[in-house]
Amino acid sequence: MRPTPDTSAHRRKGTTPRRRVSGPSTSTSTPKSPKKRAPERPLASPKKRRFRPGTRALMEIRKYQKSTDLLIHKKPFSRLVREICQQLSREQLRWQVYALMALQEAAEAFMVLLFSDANLCAIHAKRVTLFPRDIQLARRIRGVDNL
Repeated sequence: MRPTPDTSAHRRKGTTPRRRVSGPSTSTSTPKSPKKRAPERPLASPKKRRFRPGTRALMEIRKYQKSTDLLIHKKPFSRLVREICQQLSREQLRWQVYALMALQEAAEAFMVLLFSDANLCAIHAKRVTLFPRDIQLARRIRGVDNL
């Protein structure tokens, strides 16, 4: 007499469970309908990579720290300078390109240092988010509050 196959026998070393061979069936039942496939994704649009929160910001910081180009576009900055000049003077003042570039370079350097100081204020308050009150505190400590 042959013992019944034990399910634990498949877990022993060296033995693998046998699979049923799929072939033409000899049953007289109705033929099966073809299986429906899930719609395939188009090959043209691969899945986009998702970064963890904060990783993209750190990548941008490294990118802008490596570069030396100006961060503010030249045209909007020159329009702002001309608008301020119109408010301060009745005459239509003209600006050289190099004068606007020097002014923009100084303005961006000032803003970068101000944001750096404001970031230190936020870190001191045990935060990583920069609030307007951090920028106000940095301006007040620097003595730039009267501008």
